[in-house]
Amino acid sequence: MISPTPRPGGGPSLHELAGTGRLPDHQVMDRPTLDWIARHRPADPGVRARLPHRPLLLVPNVSWFARTQTATSIHGVRHGARVAVLVQLLAPSHGLTPGRGLALAAAAACHDCRRLNDRDDPGHGRRAADWLTQHTASLQATFRTAATTEAITAVALHDVPHNAFARREERAYRQHQVAVDLLKAADALDRYRLPLARWWPDLNHLRLQVPAWTTVLAHDLVVGSEHAHLYGATDTQALERALQAVMPE
Repeated sequence: MISPTPRPGGGPSLHELAGTGRLPDHQVMDRPTLDWIARHRPADPGVRARLPHRPLLLVPNVSWFARTQTATSIHGVRHGARVAVLVQLLAPSHGLTPGRGLALAAAAACHDCRRLNDRDDPGHGRRAADWLTQHTASLQATFRTAATTEAITAVALHDVPHNAFARREERAYRQHQVAVDLLKAADALDRYRLPLARWWPDLNHLRLQVPAWTTVLAHDLVVGSEHAHLYGATDTQALERALQAVMPE
């Protein structure tokens, strides 16, 4: 049997550290924290969307991240891939064509790739947008789609509160409002990975409406993928297993 990845130094869990305000700069999922997350699954509304196709799994490359510690953290590869899945699930009901939805999902997979730590890190959205602009060939080769201006704008603004937009950011938001709010919503839905419930999604804070079933699906994607990874699966294997479990073919 494969043993789960141990916590560095065998110290307190993320859940324990968060409760005492001692979270480190780089935060890696651990078994006790994931067990706590799993025990607090949101209520299931019992309704699922009928989707013609399962979303594509878009897994960002570790080398795209500013720091290896971030790529393997709670803002890393698996977070980006889950947000890309959620973008694809939300996009059709908000008027995005398949091409626009896929471009936004590809950019979403990389929305935290320029993070330097797992704290607030102001400006990481703008840095990720600049990286996307400079690495269109990497996205095209890996995901077979390029990040559009709309998608890059969404990444640039995903970490900026609406009430903190500068004048230029407000203009960009008005031009690409749906894409920005879709990425913000998908990013928020993946907050079930965070070690305190008060940081989890609150649909009342979103600028666009999302189906009630997305909270359960998002929670299960977190638990399934993080569980598989703790027990030795690669990032891609872990995500594939979780996606298959929540959306069987």
